[in-house]
Amino acid sequence: MKESNPSSRNLVLFNFMDVDEEKFKKIKEEIKEYYDKLGTVKCPYLNDKVHFNEEGFGHLLSKSWNRGRSLAEQYTRLKIFPKIVDIIKLSHTLQEFDERKMFVRQQIHSRWEKILKTVRYYVFIALLGDKHNFRVKIIIKQIEGGQPFFLERLSIVEGYKRCEWR
Repeated sequence: MKESNPSSRNLVLFNFMDVDEEKFKKIKEEIKEYYDKLGTVKCPYLNDKVHFNEEGFGHLLSKSWNRGRSLAEQYTRLKIFPKIVDIIKLSHTLQEFDERKMFVRQQIHSRWEKILKTVRYYVFIALLGDKHNFRVKIIIKQIEGGQPFFLERLSIVEGYKRCEWR
């Protein structure tokens, strides 16, 4: 019987070269379905709901709108995503915070414009793995006047290269 939440699987390490196209397509479809059903998650630190929108999912697969990630990097990010949701639900301590004025692209009526807004980045860090050898940095972004939403970044500690769920 297939699990509805992939986060209940155990984390193990494996080599970067173990990802094939079929394996990648399967996890991408599974996590996309999970991501789309997620909608929002309550973050105790923010005392607000964190939204999971297309920008957040796109960030799992690419660095920016015109810079993609390698297949192995995308696979890793997709595999750890359910744990990220659990971390957000349990986060009571903020590790980093940044606030700055930035030009943000927003749709006004029927056209896109760049508007100067205050953007806040909330960063939560968690250690994963049996020996806490993976550091996951989770970024929640909030644009002035909007809801907080998910962005994500994976940092690898102690030179380990890959994680997989079993």
